[in-house]
Amino acid sequence: MPPELIRNLVLGFFAVLVVVAALKDILSFTIPNWISAALTLGFAPAALIVGLSLPAIGISFAVGVGVLVLAAGMFALGWIGGGDAKLMAAAALWVGLNGLAPFALYTGLAGGALALGLVALRSAWLRPFAEAGPAWTRRLATPGEAAPYGVAIAIGALAAFAAHPLI
Repeated sequence: MPPELIRNLVLGFFAVLVVVAALKDILSFTIPNWISAALTLGFAPAALIVGLSLPAIGISFAVGVGVLVLAAGMFALGWIGGGDAKLMAAAALWVGLNGLAPFALYTGLAGGALALGLVALRSAWLRPFAEAGPAWTRRLATPGEAAPYGVAIAIGALAAFAAHPLI
């Protein structure tokens, strides 16, 4: 296989998994552990395949651990779910130190847009339309229900990764 194809497949692994996490979160309000585990376990081989140095890989793992500690605190305060915390840490591993600030910024912006969208969807005007749909749209439209923040994390991760890929 050509090296460019291998590189694109490796980088696509990340993109596919965070999109799957977002979709799972929208549909079920859960992010399966296997997604965060696959992202975490797949990082080092992917980084080596694309030529990242061992010190850079170590720094990325330190970033992931730091974000996990921060996200665990957010989970303990009830701000995010456990799956969100694990996904955030696994994605931070892939964006690394250079992509960490953009990841936080894009995730925050996407989270704000998600919150505004949910407020609109849960309004008396739009809720009847959502309630006529499948179970997952009814749940999204339920006032007081949680937000599928994995969507915002995935958007932030993809935007940051596009700016700071493993190359």
